[in-house]
Amino acid sequence: MKVFKRDVGQLCRRAPLFAALGDETRLTLLMKLGDGQPKSISQLSKGESVSRQAITKHLQVLNEVGLVRGVRQGREKLFQVEKKPLEEVRTALDLISRQWDDALDRLKTHLENS
Repeated sequence: MKVFKRDVGQLCRRAPLFAALGDETRLTLLMKLGDGQPKSISQLSKGESVSRQAITKHLQVLNEVGLVRGVRQGREKLFQVEKKPLEEVRTALDLISRQWDDALDRLKTHLENS
């Protein structure tokens, strides 16, 4: 599989999203939001070893890259996962996976023919 500039461009545009996903606390927050039910900061911070302020900062990072969306409901802000960016990440990872599979297949063929 040949790598095209558009593919590299797509991956580069997703770099901030991958960076946001590289933090354990943010991944935990996404997992908690994975049931599709909007949750408050209080609900998301329950059982966590970090403060509500830290949870808020992590949610801001996730919001900036489009992975979550906050909606004000009364005095609280409820957060929910945005599916489209996750689907785009999956597409980017599928592209990388296919490229590695192709490279490994070429290596295997080369080694078998040597």
